[in-house]
Amino acid sequence: MSGIQWNDGAPIYRQLKERVIAMMLDGVLKPGDALPSVRQVAAEYQLNPITVSRAYQELADEALVEKRRGLGMYVTEEASKKLLTNERERFLKEEWPLVLERIARLGLSMEDLLKPAFGGGAA
Repeated sequence: MSGIQWNDGAPIYRQLKERVIAMMLDGVLKPGDALPSVRQVAAEYQLNPITVSRAYQELADEALVEKRRGLGMYVTEEASKKLLTNERERFLKEEWPLVLERIARLGLSMEDLLKPAFGGGAA
Protein backbone atom coordinates (compact mmCIF):
# COMPACT_ATOMS: atom_id res chain seq x y z
CA MET A 1 0.00 0.00 0.00
CA SER A 2 2.97 2.25 -0.46
CA GLY A 3 2.61 5.81 -1.70
CA ILE A 4 -0.92 6.51 -0.50
CA GLN A 5 -1.96 10.14 -0.81
CA TRP A 6 -5.00 11.03 1.30
CA ASN A 7 -7.41 13.65 0.03
CA ASP A 8 -9.88 15.74 1.96
CA GLY A 9 -12.82 14.76 -0.25
CA ALA A 10 -13.61 11.45 1.47
CA PRO A 11 -13.09 9.88 4.88
CA ILE A 12 -9.68 8.21 5.23
CA TYR A 13 -11.20 4.84 6.16
CA ARG A 14 -13.09 4.86 2.85
CA GLN A 15 -9.96 5.83 0.92
CA LEU A 16 -8.05 3.02 2.62
CA LYS A 17 -10.84 0.56 1.81
CA GLU A 18 -10.80 1.67 -1.86
CA ARG A 19 -7.02 1.24 -1.97
CA VAL A 20 -7.30 -2.34 -0.68
CA ILE A 21 -10.05 -3.02 -3.24
CA ALA A 22 -7.83 -1.63 -6.01
CA MET A 23 -5.02 -3.93 -4.87
CA MET A 24 -7.43 -6.89 -5.07
CA LEU A 25 -8.61 -5.91 -8.57
CA ASP A 26 -5.02 -5.41 -9.73
CA GLY A 27 -4.01 -8.83 -8.40
CA VAL A 28 -1.59 -7.41 -5.83
CA LEU A 29 -3.72 -9.04 -3.13
CA LYS A 30 -4.92 -12.49 -4.17
CA PRO A 31 -7.42 -14.88 -2.56
CA GLY A 32 -5.87 -16.30 0.59
CA ASP A 33 -3.41 -13.43 1.05
CA ALA A 34 -3.21 -11.79 4.46
CA LEU A 35 -3.86 -8.07 4.80
CA PRO A 36 -1.23 -6.10 6.71
CA SER A 37 -2.15 -5.90 10.38
CA VAL A 38 -4.19 -2.97 11.67
CA ARG A 39 -1.23 -1.92 13.84
CA GLN A 40 1.18 -2.12 10.93
CA VAL A 41 -0.99 0.02 8.62
CA ALA A 42 -1.78 2.50 11.41
CA ALA A 43 1.92 2.93 12.22
CA GLU A 44 3.09 3.11 8.60
CA TYR A 45 0.57 5.76 7.56
CA GLN A 46 0.22 7.51 10.92
CA LEU A 47 -3.46 6.64 11.17
CA ASN A 48 -5.65 5.93 14.14
CA PRO A 49 -6.01 2.13 14.47
CA ILE A 50 -9.79 2.63 14.69
CA THR A 51 -9.71 4.16 11.19
CA VAL A 52 -7.89 1.12 9.81
CA SER A 53 -10.22 -1.24 11.71
CA ARG A 54 -13.26 0.49 10.23
CA ALA A 55 -11.94 0.06 6.68
CA TYR A 56 -11.15 -3.60 7.34
CA GLN A 57 -14.54 -4.17 8.97
CA GLU A 58 -16.34 -2.81 5.89
CA LEU A 59 -14.31 -5.17 3.72
CA ALA A 60 -15.32 -8.04 6.03
CA ASP A 61 -18.99 -6.93 5.97
CA GLU A 62 -18.88 -7.17 2.18
CA ALA A 63 -17.29 -10.66 2.42
CA LEU A 64 -14.16 -9.49 0.62
CA VAL A 65 -11.96 -10.44 3.56
CA GLU A 66 -12.45 -12.82 6.46
CA LYS A 67 -11.18 -12.70 10.02
CA ARG A 68 -9.17 -15.68 11.15
CA ARG A 69 -9.03 -15.66 14.91
CA GLY A 70 -5.50 -14.94 16.10
CA LEU A 71 -4.16 -14.75 12.55
CA GLY A 72 -5.62 -11.59 11.02
CA MET A 73 -7.64 -10.72 7.93
CA TYR A 74 -7.42 -12.69 4.69
CA VAL A 75 -8.75 -12.08 1.19
CA THR A 76 -11.66 -14.43 0.50
CA GLU A 77 -11.76 -16.79 -2.47
CA GLU A 78 -14.79 -14.96 -3.96
CA ALA A 79 -13.38 -11.44 -3.50
CA SER A 80 -11.99 -10.81 -6.99
CA LYS A 81 -15.05 -12.24 -8.77
CA LYS A 82 -17.42 -10.23 -6.55
CA LEU A 83 -15.37 -7.04 -7.00
CA LEU A 84 -15.14 -7.41 -10.75
CA THR A 85 -18.90 -7.90 -10.99
CA ASN A 86 -19.58 -4.88 -8.73
CA GLU A 87 -17.05 -2.65 -10.50
CA ARG A 88 -18.40 -3.55 -13.95
CA GLU A 89 -21.95 -2.82 -12.81
CA ARG A 90 -20.89 0.50 -11.25
CA PHE A 91 -18.97 1.47 -14.41
CA LEU A 92 -21.94 0.73 -16.66
CA LYS A 93 -24.38 2.63 -14.43
CA GLU A 94 -22.25 5.61 -13.39
CA GLU A 95 -19.28 6.15 -15.69
CA TRP A 96 -20.27 4.81 -19.10
CA PRO A 97 -23.28 7.15 -19.54
CA LEU A 98 -20.94 10.12 -18.95
CA VAL A 99 -18.45 8.75 -21.48
CA LEU A 100 -21.22 8.30 -24.07
CA GLU A 101 -22.46 11.82 -23.42
CA ARG A 102 -18.96 13.23 -23.94
CA ILE A 103 -18.48 11.20 -27.15
CA ALA A 104 -21.76 12.60 -28.50
CA ARG A 105 -20.89 16.14 -27.43
CA LEU A 106 -17.55 15.92 -29.23
CA GLY A 107 -19.15 14.39 -32.33
CA LEU A 108 -16.79 11.42 -32.36
CA SER A 109 -17.49 8.48 -34.63
CA MET A 110 -16.63 4.82 -34.01
CA GLU A 111 -13.80 5.27 -36.51
CA ASP A 112 -12.43 8.22 -34.50
CA LEU A 113 -12.53 6.14 -31.32
CA LEU A 114 -10.74 3.16 -32.84
CA LYS A 115 -7.92 5.02 -34.64
CA PRO A 116 -5.55 5.39 -31.65
CA ALA A 117 -6.01 1.74 -30.67
CA PHE A 118 -4.85 0.57 -34.09
CA GLY A 119 -1.82 2.74 -34.68
CA GLY A 120 -3.51 6.00 -35.62
CA GLY A 121 -1.77 9.24 -34.83
CA ALA A 122 -1.96 10.89 -31.43
CA ALA A 123 -4.63 13.52 -31.12
